[in-house]
Amino acid sequence: MRAGKQHQVSTAPISGPGSARGLGAAVAAWSALLAALCLLSGCAQPATPAPGSPPRAEVERLLAAVRVVQARPHPGGYDRGCREGEGCVFGPAWSDDYEGTGGHDGCDTRNNVLARQLTDIAFRPGTRDCVVVSGTLADPYTGTRVPFRKSDAQDVPVDHVYPLAAAWDLGAAAWPLDRRVRFANDIDYNLQATTRAANQAKGDSTPGEWLPPSRPGHCFYAAKYLATAIHYDLPITVDDQAALQSIAIGCP
Repeated sequence: MRAGKQHQVSTAPISGPGSARGLGAAVAAWSALLAALCLLSGCAQPATPAPGSPPRAEVERLLAAVRVVQARPHPGGYDRGCREGEGCVFGPAWSDDYEGTGGHDGCDTRNNVLARQLTDIAFRPGTRDCVVVSGTLADPYTGTRVPFRKSDAQDVPVDHVYPLAAAWDLGAAAWPLDRRVRFANDIDYNLQATTRAANQAKGDSTPGEWLPPSRPGHCFYAAKYLATAIHYDLPITVDDQAALQSIAIGCP
């Protein structure tokens, strides 16, 4: 049976100036500690970052590595829908048909994320530990413990940390379809389970427009957003940069 993992920033190497090659193992440790503390304390919101948050030096290293542009363009053509006549520009939602972690494993991406990020997981019998029917999420966005039941699955959506619409506007429109599908289903970098309210409030906003309501989770969010941007060579805007620099100052 698969064990749940939480609050994970990919351990894969990141290339580019100010390379974050050494970030992975450290962030995995920070993530595990932060998740454990959330489960024990209920993730109450102190004024300082939660113990186990990525340190300032690592967030600043990522900031030094990411590309920055003045503003988000709007090239048009973004169409997430995959019904007849729709653009389906990132492929069908939660597809298993992609190259990457979790791809072609017989289990859809959403269930793979839940299996990684929830604890106390129960799977539907006969699904080979694929379909998650219950568990508990320590949500880094809201700082709360969220019970998951498949009958109320909409209460725990999966967020694209670097939003698909923003990625389209900032470079993904020029990618081949298979790269966009991989990005939309990348459980190592770009996906985070959260609450419905947080997911709806965020929408396709980037850090210059939205930050998690739980301040102790800001350092985690900043590191995950930046790691995704660097891995896919996507830029951030100057407004995003300012918001993330402000976060970095408060990281431990």
